[in-house]
Amino acid sequence: MAVTFPRGWRAGTAACGIKAFTAGASAIPTGQKDDLAVLYSDRPCDAAGVFTTNKVKSATIVIDQLHLRQNRVQAVVVNSGNANACTGAQGYKDALYMAKLTADRLDLDPPQVIVSSTGVIGRYLPMDAVKRGIADACARVDVEGGPAAARAIMTTDTVPKEASAQLDLGGALVRVGGMCKGSGMIHPNMATMLAYLTTDAAVEPGLMASLVKRVADASFNQVTVDGDSSTNDTFLVLANGAAGNRPVAPETPEAGQLEAALLEVARDLARQVARDGEGATRLISVRVTGGASPEEARLAARSVASSSLVKSAIHGGDPNWGRIVCALGYSGADLAIDRLDLSIAGLTVFTRGAGQPVDLEAVRAAFEQPEILIHAELGLGDGVAEAWGCDLSEEYVRINADYTT
Repeated sequence: MAVTFPRGWRAGTAACGIKAFTAGASAIPTGQKDDLAVLYSDRPCDAAGVFTTNKVKSATIVIDQLHLRQNRVQAVVVNSGNANACTGAQGYKDALYMAKLTADRLDLDPPQVIVSSTGVIGRYLPMDAVKRGIADACARVDVEGGPAAARAIMTTDTVPKEASAQLDLGGALVRVGGMCKGSGMIHPNMATMLAYLTTDAAVEPGLMASLVKRVADASFNQVTVDGDSSTNDTFLVLANGAAGNRPVAPETPEAGQLEAALLEVARDLARQVARDGEGATRLISVRVTGGASPEEARLAARSVASSSLVKSAIHGGDPNWGRIVCALGYSGADLAIDRLDLSIAGLTVFTRGAGQPVDLEAVRAAFEQPEILIHAELGLGDGVAEAWGCDLSEEYVRINADYTT
């Protein structure tokens, strides 16, 4: 059930035909898939979010940042097929109206509703269709609705993305669930996507705000598909307290346990996004150890995972490990070439300043596997990080050449 796995969470979906209406259709196409989801908690949540750093933001981002200030969030409404970005004053009115429509149906106040949109930029939302969809989705909220919600928020994704975990927190069983969408326009900061983590943990007010950025930095901010950051990036963490544990306070062992569980789910979802990159045929996992700091290690890992030359070489099965060393060199992380060790799928290709004798056919064979493991030891400190990406294929170009048509 993923996002509705924690107690007190329900979800409902509806088919609005948003993408078709955005393109000028006059009626919902036959067989239209669900493209609107409502996520609902039976009690107010401690909530926090990380949003796009793009200076061009969807109207939903601005509204959500205001709503989170009151820290009484109890529902999320998400539409796919239309980003509601670059839509001027009308975009803000539509985002606020989506919050009000959802609030009215669930007996909430509008600031208790977070609004997310994803899809084509620069088109107005078909609000008559959205209004009907919100009414239908709210009427259908159910504990079994999590998987349907994960499908409804998809755009070019080929598969829904869900994950869950549970832990013992002070003698109480606490659950964490999550869903996200993301396949293209994926690049840190934030890792371009919509992602929602729910938990039934009871926490002191403000705990989610104290940890959400750390979770994002070690998971979604380490994913890259194509180097483009979206206008709509949203990562939310919501805790509703239904588990009945003693409220978790910041800077306690229990807070560390909960953060670790949230990170486990977030990293699982992040890897799913990289694996499902538009046109992707291979997942690239980059592990960096020995960084001067964790931040330096993250820089180095991201640089390799996002390199178009590395991604192209892997897609073509070209054992050109020099591109990886090059990406490490321009990453901005401290690097001493005479301390660098590099391996691909366990095969050492570079050690302390020079390439090593290696069976290039074995490296080529490694590049043909569903997941390619690249490990760089920098030899400068204790910093460790991972990043995830995918190969760059001809299919990626085809998908994005035809996106609005």
